[in-house]
Amino acid sequence: MKLTEKKRKDILDAAIQEFREQGFPAARVNRIAELAEVSKRTLYKHFESKEVLFAAITDILLDQIAATPRLHYAPDVPLKDQLIAAVGDYVAHLSGEQYMGLNRLVMSELLRDQDLAQAFFAKAAMQDGPIQALIGDAMQSGALRQAEPGFAAGQLLSIVKHFLMWPEFLTGAKAELDAAAVIADCVDMFLTHYAAPR
Repeated sequence: MKLTEKKRKDILDAAIQEFREQGFPAARVNRIAELAEVSKRTLYKHFESKEVLFAAITDILLDQIAATPRLHYAPDVPLKDQLIAAVGDYVAHLSGEQYMGLNRLVMSELLRDQDLAQAFFAKAAMQDGPIQALIGDAMQSGALRQAEPGFAAGQLLSIVKHFLMWPEFLTGAKAELDAAAVIADCVDMFLTHYAAPR
């Protein structure tokens, strides 16, 4: 890793720490530079303002989502098994300590700043999630009835997140549920609703 890339990463790591501890409005650029062990001038060379720095952090979150490999429907494997595996991987990613902490940090600021929230969700909407792709392929193949894949994926993931992501996101404690059983139940409900016509 080049020195400039390392400095940029150090600044981002320091900003994440400072924003988590102080919140965005109270975070100080001086403190971020101190934590990153760089001068303020170096910090401003990489990020011209605190707002640009925060936008870079939201991009990290979006990049982590985008890095998830695209999934394709495999006609020789039961769709239920494919959806259960895909949703299980999705939940494991969402509930990872680093992602959960970053997500909390970003969401707390999005609640405060509607312009930032609109920009974030506009970027997020342009991403074709892996489960949406899997569902879209299954619809094209006739394994599910025709519908809007993004909407269908949103329904499935919203149900799952209600039980397995939001409680931990809001309270910091994992839900005392059998995650595999919850995912299987949610997938069953989804498949019943989107069953292909016979």
